[in-house]
Amino acid sequence: MTGMTHVMVKGSNVPLDAPGIRAVLRWSPGSGTPDVDVSALLLGRDGRVRSDDDFVFYNEPRHPSGRARHLPKQRVAEGLTDTVEIDLAALEPGVDRVVIAASCDGGPFRLVRDLCVLLYDTSGPRHSPLVTFEVRPDTGGETALNCGELYRKDGGWKFRAVGQGYTSGLVGLATEFGITVDDVETGSGRTPPPQAAGPSPAQSQELEPTRASQEAMPTSAYGYPLPAPAGGHVPAQPAYGYPQPVAAPLPPPVGPPVAPPVHQQPQPGYPAYGYPQPVGAAAAANGGTAFTLPPQGPQFQPGR
Repeated sequence: MTGMTHVMVKGSNVPLDAPGIRAVLRWSPGSGTPDVDVSALLLGRDGRVRSDDDFVFYNEPRHPSGRARHLPKQRVAEGLTDTVEIDLAALEPGVDRVVIAASCDGGPFRLVRDLCVLLYDTSGPRHSPLVTFEVRPDTGGETALNCGELYRKDGGWKFRAVGQGYTSGLVGLATEFGITVDDVETGSGRTPPPQAAGPSPAQSQELEPTRASQEAMPTSAYGYPLPAPAGGHVPAQPAYGYPQPVAAPLPPPVGPPVAPPVHQQPQPGYPAYGYPQPVGAAAAANGGTAFTLPPQGPQFQPGR
């Protein structure tokens, strides 16, 4: 392939006659365009990484063997680039395949314009790529892409244009190839910023009763507001359904003096209307002489 550029389509493959490959991911920046990152995964014969060291990206820019590395981003006339380099001829025999992956941070790949992969011979001119592959996501909702793969074939190396997308971001892609992901954000692979220091689990358990008592704290008792304690600390009060504290007795109301009650002589009781009157009471009222009242109304007299 020396002296020519092979334009790839999805699913095609081509042999590589180069001791090393510089894989360049290029796209056009613009307003609302997510940031794009390239990464490489070195896989064994089982299609999985041998350890997490086989994941090379900007947070781990160099493989322990030194045969794979991530390079800084650059601005070129056609847009922005992000690059990984692989020394194919010097790779350990245990590496059977290298995945060239892309991920975006801040939105899906439908917002990324002119995304393509260019492969250069690390020992040849930098201006003439061996391979170009325009990467087009299937749905546009992907946040990570397997752009292509370098793989061993008949004692040499070949490149396959893949273009497979993942909506779970770089985490989903890396996990599929055996990476234990516990320190990258979903969708981008970026390390999250440090969080503000908070209470330890033991301290959180100690704080929980205080929070619960403050939530259950009444603001009044028996219709009277509770006095505000000094220092801003409010003592815990029993919650609804538990015996409430007995309020202190209120002082008697202040008003004009009240005269003592006048004791009167008891009045004799009288029977209700329609009952016989007591004889003794009538006699006492008449000076000791008893008398009876004549009957009221006409009287029946026999013989008349």
